Amino acid sequence: MITLGTDEITKYPFLTEGGQFLKDKGFSLEQFCSDPDLKIIVNNAYQRIETAANGQIHKSDLQDGSSNESNLSLEVFSFLIAVILLKLSGKNTLIQRFSLAEARRAEKFLEKDLQNNDEHNEQLGIKIISELFSMDVKKEEGNFVVLISDYLKHSVHFHEREWKLVNRHVDNGKVFLTSHEAVRLVRKELASYIRKKINSISLPSELDGFDITVKKLDELAKKFQVNIIESSEYPPCIKYAIEVLEKGENLPHSGRFLLATFLLGKGQTVEQIAPLFKNAPDYNEKVTLYQLKHLAGDQGSTTKYACPSCEKVKSNNLCFPVPGCDKIINPIQFGRKIDA
Repeated sequence: MITLGTDEITKYPFLTEGGQFLKDKGFSLEQFCSDPDLKIIVNNAYQRIETAANGQIHKSDLQDGSSNESNLSLEVFSFLIAVILLKLSGKNTLIQRFSLAEARRAEKFLEKDLQNNDEHNEQLGIKIISELFSMDVKKEEGNFVVLISDYLKHSVHFHEREWKLVNRHVDNGKVFLTSHEAVRLVRKELASYIRKKINSISLPSELDGFDITVKKLDELAKKFQVNIIESSEYPPCIKYAIEVLEKGENLPHSGRFLLATFLLGKGQTVEQIAPLFKNAPDYNEKVTLYQLKHLAGDQGSTTKYACPSCEKVKSNNLCFPVPGCDKIINPIQFGRKIDA
């Protein structure tokens, strides 16, 4: 049994102990609606959401070493009230972005705890990975090991060569990982865990004091609304990529590459394509424009990247064939008449 201190709840406020924190400190949600002295926490919660919406990670006193008990409590409060505000807003785009940003924030602390020589911190990191994601993690000879079955289950969404089982150090049915790799293995699931937490919470029927802040969130969400380009000529892999972005979900790098190169190959400009990515949870305008210009051969390279082949799309688990996909070898050919 590991008892969490306030500093540890601050690092991982999405844990069960975080949800109990308000009550343990003697506060109710209704107080945050009506008490003017608590207004600063509601404002901090909004700023935490806004930071995440803009693709950045919330910074706390934990990261610069200036933490004290009072500041740590305010940190936890800001997360918990942010969750309430997001639930009240019902804005899926903001929930997705917030969940990913908070997962990335926790990831930094989790990796540090696993690297820590302090046994308590190390065991806390292992406990979080093991209990939240049903993955048996152990420390052996300076490395972290997981069962092959667990590794395959959690690495299924990775397509980079280094994550293929054949390229891993495997011994006696176990896969060896660094602390960074162990944490990276569960990043996507951690974001999903936080998102499910937000969507599943139940709230008191009357929380009118949050109305003004929720309206601000409605306005914030409008920044990320995009007019999705739809076409009957798009192959199902491209329609899938567009649908994922439209929902505000995280499209993997291979899917973003596919979508961008396909649309560039169809003659669309960087300026026409860029807005499609505004709904991605980790959207950064400057980075998106730079990457699109690079793919178009306008920046950092004179080579325009081609749309990947259907075989490559299949290997990235992005292929959803329909009869119109017969006889084509590249998504660009979809809708064209192909001679037998």
